[in-house]
Amino acid sequence: MIKIKTREEIELMRESALIVSKTLGILAKEVKPGVTTLYLDKLAEEFIRDHGAKPGFLGLYDFPNTLCMSPNAQVVHGIPNDKPLEEGDIISIDCGALKNGFYGDHAYTFQVGEVAEDVKQLLQITKESLYVGIREFKVGNRIGDVGFAIQNYCENHGYGVVRELVGHGLGRDMHEDPEMPNYGRRGRGKKFVEGMVVAIEPMVNLGTQHINQLNDGWTILTKDGKPSAHFEHDVAIVNGKPELLSTFKYIYEALGIESNEEDEFRQNF
Repeated sequence: MIKIKTREEIELMRESALIVSKTLGILAKEVKPGVTTLYLDKLAEEFIRDHGAKPGFLGLYDFPNTLCMSPNAQVVHGIPNDKPLEEGDIISIDCGALKNGFYGDHAYTFQVGEVAEDVKQLLQITKESLYVGIREFKVGNRIGDVGFAIQNYCENHGYGVVRELVGHGLGRDMHEDPEMPNYGRRGRGKKFVEGMVVAIEPMVNLGTQHINQLNDGWTILTKDGKPSAHFEHDVAIVNGKPELLSTFKYIYEALGIESNEEDEFRQNF
């Protein structure tokens, strides 16, 4: 069952989402060759707790850490470890926070030093596809409209769109209805209504769409060993249109990037 949020609840969710956004912002300064994902995980847990929230992933379904850290061919759900990052790596950092009874859930794929041009292009197109999908999250549209838009955009660039893993509703539970696939057919699925809140998160591979899972029971990786990218925003429907609750601005401030990509998804209400 889809749980519709009030304006007041959406504002509480924005607080949770922004804690995650700020966490990713402090991590952006630290993602560099020689740094371990366990170190980044510790920084994230301390920051989240210092800001009056709890790590959203730690202990959820028995996950052992604060962050999902997925480098290179790992798609999502990688477990932090003591292996240093290397020049040319990419790494998806997925983070959750629980505050005021509501979750935030937000992800960004970072470059570690200088990466190959084809990998840079994968990251760029995947991030663009996130906003392509968000534009379709509005009153009157359906789940298939978002999935189709993301799938079409990525496949037109020759990339594989993961099928087995999807975005989701968000609220008092980390994973609520509806599921939000990154593929689909226009006009299919449940219709969007005012007050829905979802996490939209394209997971896109440089090669095949197919995936495998490691024996740790968590880590998902591409079947062909090629890199994968993952970007995620929390989005509410407000006044019939998509309203971002999360932001990449703290990441961009840390990295010295100027961007207006989020401007169309901000409203004053």
